[in-house]
This record gives sequence, C-alpha cells and structure tokens, in this order.
Amino acid sequence: MIRFIILLTSLLILSICTSQAQDRLSGEPFSTRSEVIAKNGMAATNHPLASQIAVEVLKKGGSAVDAAIAANVFLGLSDPHMNGMGGDLFAIIWSAEDQKLYGLNASGKSAQSLSRDDLISMGMSHIHASSPHAVTVPGAVDGWYQMHERFGILDFAELLKPTIDYAREGIATHAESADIQVYLDRDLIQSYGLPDDFEWGDLEYFSSLYMKDGRFPVKGELFRNPDLANTLEKLAEGGRDVFYEGEVGEAMVNHLQSLGSRLTLEDFANHSSEWVEPLSTNYRGYDVWQIPPPTQGMSVLQMLNILEGVELSEYGFGSPEHVHYFTEAKKLAYADLRTYYGDPEFNDLPIETLLSKEYADERRELIRDDWSQEYGPGLDTEAHTIYLTVADKEGNIVSLIQSNSWLFGSLIAPPGLGFVLQNRGSGFTLEEGHVNSFEAGKRPFHTIIPAFITKDGKPYASFGLTGGDMQPQGHVQIVMNLIDFGMNIQEASDAPRIRHGGAVELESGFSYETVRNLMVKGHDVMYGFERFGGFQGILFDGVFYYGGSDHRKDGQAAGY
Repeated sequence: MIRFIILLTSLLILSICTSQAQDRLSGEPFSTRSEVIAKNGMAATNHPLASQIAVEVLKKGGSAVDAAIAANVFLGLSDPHMNGMGGDLFAIIWSAEDQKLYGLNASGKSAQSLSRDDLISMGMSHIHASSPHAVTVPGAVDGWYQMHERFGILDFAELLKPTIDYAREGIATHAESADIQVYLDRDLIQSYGLPDDFEWGDLEYFSSLYMKDGRFPVKGELFRNPDLANTLEKLAEGGRDVFYEGEVGEAMVNHLQSLGSRLTLEDFANHSSEWVEPLSTNYRGYDVWQIPPPTQGMSVLQMLNILEGVELSEYGFGSPEHVHYFTEAKKLAYADLRTYYGDPEFNDLPIETLLSKEYADERRELIRDDWSQEYGPGLDTEAHTIYLTVADKEGNIVSLIQSNSWLFGSLIAPPGLGFVLQNRGSGFTLEEGHVNSFEAGKRPFHTIIPAFITKDGKPYASFGLTGGDMQPQGHVQIVMNLIDFGMNIQEASDAPRIRHGGAVELESGFSYETVRNLMVKGHDVMYGFERFGGFQGILFDGVFYYGGSDHRKDGQAAGY
C-alpha cells in the first residue's frame, strides 16, 4: 500500500511538471505575478526593506548609485551571512550623461608579505575557508566610496542612516535568512577546516553577534546589531579612510594578525578599487556585458557565442534541444574558465581569442546533437552572495553584486565592528604555475558577476543572479528567456532553471519527454530543489522600467 501511494504521488508530481512545461510551450507564462512597472525609478533587491530604502533615496533626489549603496549597506545587516563591509563588490553602471557603461572591480588583494612557499611551509595543500590567510583586503567599502565620488548626489552619511537606525532598533529575521543559516551545521563547518571538537562558543564575538542562546535567529525573531551601527557612524563621520587607514582598519588588522594573518595596515591603506572596461559580445543583435577577469563573467559571453549558432527559438523553451545545447555550451565554456581565468595583472589572458566568434564556431563543432560529452580547454596552455539593481529618473542604472564568498565568509569577526570578513582567498590554488595560484598582492578568482544588456547602444536590461557557479548558467538562461523565448523580465526570472554540476539538475516544469530524451543522449538527469540562484532585474523600454524579483528569494521589485 505504501509503495502504491509513493508511486501515485510521483506520477502526480510528474503530471504537474509535464503540464507546466506544455503550458509554457503553448505560450502560457510560468510567472504567477506581473512585472512591476514605473517611470521615475526602480529597485530590485533580495530584501523588501532594501528595495524600499533604495526607492526612498531615489525620491529624495538621490542617484541610482546613491540608492544602490544605501540598499547594499542595509543588506549587510539583514543578510550578514551573504555580504557586508568585510566583503567584495563588482558593479556595472550605465551613465545617462555619458551614454556609456562603466565597470568597477572593488575586490581586494592578498598580503604583500605572504608567498605560496610560505603557505606550503606551513603544511598547507590548500587554503581552508576559515583560515586567516583566506581573508584578502575587503573591497566593498572602497567600492561604495568610489562609486559615490563619481556618480553620487546625496551626502554619503545620509545613505548610511537607514541602516544605522535599523541596526539599533532591530529588524525581523526573514525566512530565507533563517533557512540559509541552518546550513551551517556540523558537516558544513568541517568543510571550513575547523577542528572536530569545534563549538560555536569558540567564536566568542561571532556567536555573541549572530547567535542567541547558541543558535541563529529563526523567522520572525528580532535581530539587532548595534556594533554595526557604531561602525557605520564612524564611516559617516570619518569617511573611507577610517576603514582602510584609521580606527576600523587597525581593529581588523590587529585581530587578523593575532590569528596569524600577514595582512598589514599598509596592505589596507594601499587598497584601491579599479575602474575597468566591461567585456561584451553581441547575441542576436543585443550586446551582453560582463566584468572581465578575475571574475567568471567572460564564461557567460563564451556560452552565448556558442549558443548563437543554435536556433533555440525554433526548438522552444523546455525542449530537449534547449537543455542539451545549453548544457554542452556550459561544459565547453567552463573548461576554459578553469584554465584561463585569473588576475590579469599576473597573467597574460587570451581574452580576445576566447571571446571571438571564430573560436565559438570551433568549439560548437565539438557538440554532438545526439550525445552528451566531456570537454577540455580549447587553447594550448603553458587555469554566497547578494545582487541588486537600481535605476533612477535620469536614466542611470546600476547592476551591483556583493559577497562574503562562503556563508559568513571566513567566520572571522573582528571584535566590536559588527561584521565578518570574507574568505575569497580560499579560492586560490597552491598548484605551481596555475593561473589562479597564490601570489603576494594578487586578486583571487571571483564567482560574483553583475550583468547588463544594451540594444543599439541604449540600456535594455540590468540583472544578476546569485549562487556561485550557478551565476553564469543563470545569466545565460535569463538572456535566452528574454531574447530567444520572448519572456518578460518576471517570466524570465520565474521560469524553471537548469543547473549543470556533473548531473543535469532541472527544476520542476520540464516535461518527462524532455527528461527521457536527455537520458537517451547520455545525460545524467535529476530534479533539483535548491541551488538555482536568486535573480533580480530591471528592463527598460525607453519610457518605463520593468522590475522583476525572484520567487526563490525574499526580495522585491519596487518603483515609483
């Protein structure tokens, strides 16, 4: 009887999935809600209060950059496991006055006094996620100030005030934050490289900051962070230098050095974000833009170049061909990603070749229509997050992503400051000669990527998607949904996603016919329920902004 009930339940789920896929193929949308449409401004973030803060800043006359900064600062309070002052940041900004895009790399470098040989001599085969050597100079705060200096209007202190007030008064813990923090169980903790007898109380300040009675807050529980409010007030009074050269910087460095880090106050003082030229490729008449390495953004462009030679619109969303060609293009691009993407200051990267249409044609020829394959890199060789986007009434648009890397980064929280430090340095390898091998003063490989689309030199869409190696995969699916399958910005977000990480993982909504066809082609297929990323996006038609926010997150698109 039990086996019969299980079988019946499985068939019911499969029937629902098939029905949803057939609805989409017949033109019915996946989305259960409309886009948010507004003329004067729009914000899409993964927390409703952050979106509201951004819109309030826009109403006060602030720029899109002002609003994005204010929202990002708040997310460091509401989603401290994801991002904050101890993390890094990347942004793509459309300047209506200049009619061009600006890229910002606000990520930090490794210690100048530490070498790969030093780490190996310490007995390391890799850099553990909780190691003090995993902490590179946090770049987000400098990124805020550089963006504000170039594109800001309101006083910087005014952008910090909403979060200062919320940090003192407290905010309700949202379901997503509560659920994610549960993942920090013993199995995950061990992956940080902590001892088997580790207890949360061993991280005395961290546990006092984020845990109550030895546990993380549950949904609906009040969360306060007065230490973060104090630190933000110091920034409001003393500016950027307080963080990198003054009292806050000294507190971070002193704590890190007490744990064995080689980072110095000089490393912090010498830090600066870099304005960079975004990379692009044209996909069916639309220019898609990404931040160059050391991010993984270029893989989005490589995947699109490969897929441009496939008539996806004829096959349709959810078809076996849609999933098959996407998966094969992902595998081809990621083979190059693992081999060639690194800090361009330390490596001669073959960017022009990798992004050429000719190279994409060569790689596409490797794909078999009838069979799944594995691929190596294509050239001869000698290698957790928040996203938000904001648009203002002047036509300026910001695409911004920020992260601590792992949940709560390195778990290292300098006492009294109210935030944790990222562990992006754990992404370095100690393999000699690798493009991402550890070196002094080097930026590690970054997974976080903002995206932008222009059409005929004008802004069309600003968007991003969280989730590690899901980010490029998600970006490409959003582009396909908008351009190949004719979805609006909310439908493009809500449509079921594909994730390849060894197996082809599908959200519910793909038909059994598609699953069966993929299996015949040699794909290992499974239905997945998590790790499909979180999307926020804004589309612009020349008059109105259209906002979309992922149903997989607790976020909101809001405009006025």
